[in-house]
Amino acid sequence: MVNKPITEKLSPKFKDFTPDLSSYTDNILFKEVWLDEKLDSKTRSIVTLTILATLGNTEQMPFHLEIAYKNGVTKDELSALCTHLAFYIGWPQAMALLNKIIL
Repeated sequence: MVNKPITEKLSPKFKDFTPDLSSYTDNILFKEVWLDEKLDSKTRSIVTLTILATLGNTEQMPFHLEIAYKNGVTKDELSALCTHLAFYIGWPQAMALLNKIIL
């Protein structure tokens, strides 16, 4: 499977305030890291959502859920992910991800 580029863009406010970080995000993270074929995009999305849930970073979840769906992650897989994560990272973190998925 060929990895798909992430086409979602950062807000102009973000780019205006921090052009360097914006450039690194667009050009290194989204164009180099996410397109590296050692992991497919679907796996990267699942790993990213797992990390966000583990860290309790709910702010970035909607952005990455949108990308996950585009990368072929299904609702059944996300449901199984939440159940699996509850046992490893705790119910509150898994429920936070679940809330972002279903809301």
